[in-house]
Amino acid sequence: MSERHGIDQIIITCEHGGNEVPSSYARLFRGADGILKTHLGYDIGALAVAKDIAAVLHAPLHASTTTRLLIDLNRSVGHTSCFSEFTNGLDNLAKLALIRRYYAPYRTAVEKQIGSWVKRGRRVLHLSVHSFTPVLRGVRRNADIGLLYDSRRTREKELVASWLWTLSLESPHRVRRNYPYLGRSDGFTTALRRQFPAARYLGIELEINQRLLASAAQEPFIRGVIVESLQTLLGPRTGRR
Repeated sequence: MSERHGIDQIIITCEHGGNEVPSSYARLFRGADGILKTHLGYDIGALAVAKDIAAVLHAPLHASTTTRLLIDLNRSVGHTSCFSEFTNGLDNLAKLALIRRYYAPYRTAVEKQIGSWVKRGRRVLHLSVHSFTPVLRGVRRNADIGLLYDSRRTREKELVASWLWTLSLESPHRVRRNYPYLGRSDGFTTALRRQFPAARYLGIELEINQRLLASAAQEPFIRGVIVESLQTLLGPRTGRR
């Protein structure tokens, strides 16, 4: 049976799944417990959604539960946000140690998995799962769900259009394209697009408003909506590897 939307393989990632601080770096975060519990420390609720999607789509999940404030796995090493206020003052050797211990292994594992499929002629969908704070710098975000992609890549554009339409049928939530960030901005999917051709790799970032994920009443519903929309969009999966 041919796969819907020309997708042969799916991989799920969650770069900001937790706010853990490794014991060897605890000294850097003394007094920062409050910050670690906010959107600055991790993407609240994103890991649970990523696990749901991976289970239903029978897709491998790569997730980090180390706080993004140690080193941000969704940023290029040279990006100003890769190291936070807690780690930016470290010397180059200390930063290199963070890259080697946390950053490189995570990204390399995902790259190798996608690369192995691409070499076999497979068409890969990469869903990178995130969440966003409802209010940033005093401005309220005007969306419940964001679907981020590169509009120059026709297959990404078409898939997002279909997913948005599917969500509109199953949910009253407001879904926006390339919001609250642009899909072409610095990020893991953007880096992977430079490695893999558009015919073989689709990189979509799913962004969910933390207002919904932090609500005991709405969190189960929004998780269900996301999963059901992907089942409708992509059809039943068989755990193909």
